[in-house]
Amino acid sequence: MTNRFALYPSLKDKAVFISGGATGIGAAFVTHFAEQRARVGFVDLLDQEAQALASEIAGKGQPKPLYRHCDVTDTAALKAAIAALAAELGPITVLINSAANDQRHTIEEVTPEYWDNRLAINIRHQFFAAQAIAPMMIAAGGGSIVNIGSASWHLGQGGMPAYVAAKAGVEGLTRGLARDLGPHKIRVNCIIPGWIMTERQMTLWLTPEAERGLMEKQCLKEKVYPADIARMALWLAADDSRLCSAQNWVVDGGWS
Repeated sequence: MTNRFALYPSLKDKAVFISGGATGIGAAFVTHFAEQRARVGFVDLLDQEAQALASEIAGKGQPKPLYRHCDVTDTAALKAAIAALAAELGPITVLINSAANDQRHTIEEVTPEYWDNRLAINIRHQFFAAQAIAPMMIAAGGGSIVNIGSASWHLGQGGMPAYVAAKAGVEGLTRGLARDLGPHKIRVNCIIPGWIMTERQMTLWLTPEAERGLMEKQCLKEKVYPADIARMALWLAADDSRLCSAQNWVVDGGWS
């Protein structure tokens, strides 16, 4: 960790659960929480990438994250993975709902089954992870839930209607959970990333023309990377943000 960024003493030894943590923004969450010496557990479908990430982090002398293979659309499997990781890490008091898939699709090709699958991948698991972990947070006297939304629907982006509908719903879910869980000192916030330069985004969609258009629209003329999202999540998980809840935190270089 470069010393230009903050260390959060309140995150040391906290048990953190992260979904979709093997690559991209999720991997940045795993890495940054481990750098804070939190006890991290994460799930994904990409076993090779997840295990390599955990080993890389441990090789730096940081607490090795614990990984479990899990399809987050299988609610029973998700709850079982959460329980297994909590048994090893201790009660989870930080939840980062990161798993998502922004696969493009047209209106014409969407079936009811595909629609339900997109919602399962992009919003349903966020609720059921919170449902499973909230009792641990209540028993511990509080906690922080961070849901990951998207700038796509704020921008009126087309080409993936089920995805943008799900991500719009994440903001509503965040506010509802914040109201219900607030009396237990559980904070619930939503991070809204802009166009984040993950390997997948750069490989599939970042053409020179697209990059020029992005830089014209962003107030800050720099590309936004997964680490920028992770550092916002650190602050929202730490005691420094103890009275922040039911809010959207946009990290997009001033794009939207």
